[in-house]
Amino acid sequence: MNKAQQKDPRSPVPHAADSHDLIRVHGARENNLKDVSIEIPKRRLTVFTGVSGSGKSSLVFNTIAGESQRLINETYSAFVQGFMPTLARPEVDVLDGLTTAITVDQQRMGGDPRSTVGTATDANAMLRILFSRLGKPHIGPPSAYSFNVASVRASGAITVERGAKKTVKAAYQRTGGMCVHCEGRGAVSDIDLTQLYDDTKSLSEGALTIPGYTAGGWNHRLYAESGLVDPDKPIRRYTKKELQDFLHHEPTRRKIVGINMTYEGLIPRIQKSFLSKDKEAMQPHIRAFVERAVTFTTCPECDGTRLGEGARSSKIKRISIADACAMEIRDLAAWVGGLTEPSVAPLLTALRHTLDSFVEIGLGYLSLDRASGTLSGGEAQRVKMIRHLGSSLTDVTYVFDEPTTGLHPHDIQRMNDLLLRLRDKGNTVLVVEHKPETIAIADHIVDLGPGAGAAGGTVCFEGTVEGLRAGGTVTGRHFDDRASLKETVRKPTGALEIRGATANNLRKVDVDIPLGVLTVVTGVAGSGKSSLVHGSIPAAEGVVSVDQTPIRGSRRSNPATYTGLLEPIRKAFAKAGGVKPGLFSANSEGACPACNGAGVIYTDLAMMAGMATTCEDCEGKRFQPAVLDHRLGGRDISEVLAMSVTEAEEFFRAGEARVPAAHRVLERLADVGLGYLTIGQPLTTLSGGERQRLKLATHMAEKGGVYVLDEPTAGLHLADVEQLLGLLDRLVDSGKSVIVVEHHQAVMAHADWIIDLGPGAGHDGGSVVFEGTPADLVAARSTLTGEHLADYVGG
Repeated sequence: MNKAQQKDPRSPVPHAADSHDLIRVHGARENNLKDVSIEIPKRRLTVFTGVSGSGKSSLVFNTIAGESQRLINETYSAFVQGFMPTLARPEVDVLDGLTTAITVDQQRMGGDPRSTVGTATDANAMLRILFSRLGKPHIGPPSAYSFNVASVRASGAITVERGAKKTVKAAYQRTGGMCVHCEGRGAVSDIDLTQLYDDTKSLSEGALTIPGYTAGGWNHRLYAESGLVDPDKPIRRYTKKELQDFLHHEPTRRKIVGINMTYEGLIPRIQKSFLSKDKEAMQPHIRAFVERAVTFTTCPECDGTRLGEGARSSKIKRISIADACAMEIRDLAAWVGGLTEPSVAPLLTALRHTLDSFVEIGLGYLSLDRASGTLSGGEAQRVKMIRHLGSSLTDVTYVFDEPTTGLHPHDIQRMNDLLLRLRDKGNTVLVVEHKPETIAIADHIVDLGPGAGAAGGTVCFEGTVEGLRAGGTVTGRHFDDRASLKETVRKPTGALEIRGATANNLRKVDVDIPLGVLTVVTGVAGSGKSSLVHGSIPAAEGVVSVDQTPIRGSRRSNPATYTGLLEPIRKAFAKAGGVKPGLFSANSEGACPACNGAGVIYTDLAMMAGMATTCEDCEGKRFQPAVLDHRLGGRDISEVLAMSVTEAEEFFRAGEARVPAAHRVLERLADVGLGYLTIGQPLTTLSGGERQRLKLATHMAEKGGVYVLDEPTAGLHLADVEQLLGLLDRLVDSGKSVIVVEHHQAVMAHADWIIDLGPGAGHDGGSVVFEGTPADLVAARSTLTGEHLADYVGG
C-alpha cells in the first residue's frame, strides 16, 4: 500500500460540506399555511400526511418544489428564460438546503390522440431505430415507422440554404409512417346528422335540434336568414348545392339581418363551438348532445395501428412495428430479449432496460400503442417514474403525489420498494400520501392539520411512525383504523346484465351487477375493472358516471361557477336590489375595470418571474364599488364568495338570505366532504381528490338511478373515508344503485356485493374470479383481493 492509499488513523474533522443534511423551511405562508417552519432530513424518505385541504400540497409542491424549480430556471440565459413559464417566489421567509426537485405528479398525460405510452417514454423512438436497421424489407429511416410523421414529396426548384451556400434541388422527399386516412390517430370521427336536425322539418318549423339553436335565436337566424337556403323548405328536399352551403360552406362575411356576420356551414361551426372544448367542462345537456352526435370508429385503412402500409409491411422475425406496439409490454420485453444482433447491441440493451422497468413498476400489462390520455392518474405517474429509475442523478429531491393511487394492496408493496430504491441511491424522497402501508415505511413523517382549509395549515406532528401512532393527531388516531364487515347486507332489487363483454382485455365476461345495493368492483391494476364498468355498462338514461378525468378550469373558475351555485345567488342579489343579475358576476358587467374581475393584477416582468399583486382598486374583491353596495342578509357578493361551504350553507338556509336552490347545491358539497372549501376559491388551487368530489357533488343533482364512481377515495385521508362511506350509504338508501371501482379495503368491507376481476393484469386478467358478499370473499381467501381483505379485517 503506498502512502497515498494510507488512511489517517486519527479521527478526521467533519468537512463543512457534509453538514448540509437538512432542508429548512421557515415562515411558509402559501395558500392556507400559517407561518410553517420545519426541517426535513435529506437522503431520507419523508411522508407528508393530513386531511384533504390541510396544506400538504401547498408545503411540498408550491413551496419546496416550486422554489427549487424557480431557482433552476434562473440559471438559464435570459434568452432561454424568455421561452419558459414565469414562476413567482413562494410566500416563505427562508428556504435553505434545497436540491434539484423532480416532481412526479398525477396530472393526466397529454390527451392528444397521437400521444401514446410509447411516445411518452423513449420506447417508441428506440423501436423505430431498431426497425430501420433490422426490418425487412428496408423502407427508410426511423421516421418511416413514425405515425406522427407524414410522407412528403415535392418537385420543382427547391432551394436549400446552409449558411451562405445555396443548393437547388429538383425534388424533395421525406418518408413518414403516418396513415393518410386517419392522420395517425387510429380512429376517424363522424357526426351523426340525425342528431343535428330533423330533416322532415324546415328551419322555420324548428328543424335544428342543437342546444342553443332554438328558433328565433342568433344561431338559428344565421342559417334561416342567410339567403343561401330556403327557410320554409324541409331539409330533406334541399338541392345538392343548398345542402353543401348549409352543412359545409367555407367561413365568409355576409350581411345577415342587416349585420355583417361570418357565415359558415353547420358542421365546421359545431366542430369549433362544441367538439374543440373539454367535454367535462360543458353543461350537462351540452355534454349529452356531444355524446349523442359524435361517433368514433376504428380507421378502416390502418385498422387502428395509425401506420401506413409501408411501415406495417417491414418486419423483424415476422413481427412488424405495429405488432410490437400492440403487444403487452411484458411480452414485448421477452421478444426483444430474444433478439441478438451485434450491430445494435447498445440499442437493444437500452430498450430492454426501459421495457423491464415497465414490468418492474407493475405496468407490464400496458401496450406501447395505448393512448396516454386513457391512463389513470396512478398509471400516468408510474409511467413518468420510468425515466427516473435508471437515472444516473443522485442527491436529487423526488416529489411524489400519492403514488399509491389506483394501486391494489398487492401492488402497493412494489411501489414502496421503488420509493426506497430511489432513497437508497442517495436521493431525498418527499411523498404526499394517505395510505398507511406507505406511511409505515417513512424515515420521517410530517403531519399537517388539524383540519382543512382555514382550520389547517399548521404542523401537528414531526417524527417517526411510532411517534405518530402515539401522537394523538387525527392521522395518528386513525392510522390503525380497520373497517369491519357488515353484519347484514342489502338485498338487490334487480340486476344489470352484462353479456359477452370484450372491451380491452375482458374475456367474454358474463356478469350480473345487482341494483339497489352498494357494489364494489375490484382487482389488481390492469385486471379489467374500468373496461367492465365504463366500457360495458350501457351509457343509458339514468346512468351517472363520475370518472377521474380532471376538471379543466381557468383561474376565474371556482366551485360556485362550476356547480351552478352562482346562478341562484346572483338572482337573489338582483331581486333584493332590483337590478340585473349580470352585475353580480365578476366575469361580466359587475367586474372591477382595473383587474377585469380577477382580483389580482398579473404583471409580466419579461425575463424575470411574473408577479401577481392584489388589485388596489377593488382590494381583491373583484367587483365594482357600486355592486358591493347591494346586500343580501347583510352581506355583499364578495363576502358571500369568501365564505366556506359550511358557512354559506348556514347563511342560505333561512331568514332574509334564504335561497333554497343555492342551499341544495351547498348541501351536496358538504355531503362529499368539501365543507371547508371557499366557494369563490379558483379551481386551479384544488387538489385532484377535491376536484373529483366537486364533480361528484355536481352529478348528484342529475336524476340518475345508477351511479358509477371510479376510485372515490383518491386523495382522501383515513378520517374522511368514513364520511364517504356514509355518503355512499345515503345514496343507496335513497333508492340509487351505486357501483364503485375501488381498491380501498374499507370500501370493500362496507360493500353489499363484490365483483373481483383477475387473476392478474393484462392478458392474465379479464375474468371474473369472484362474485359474492365481502364475508364470503374473506372466508374463501381464493383471490389476491380476498387474502388482503382478510388480513385487513383480521379474518
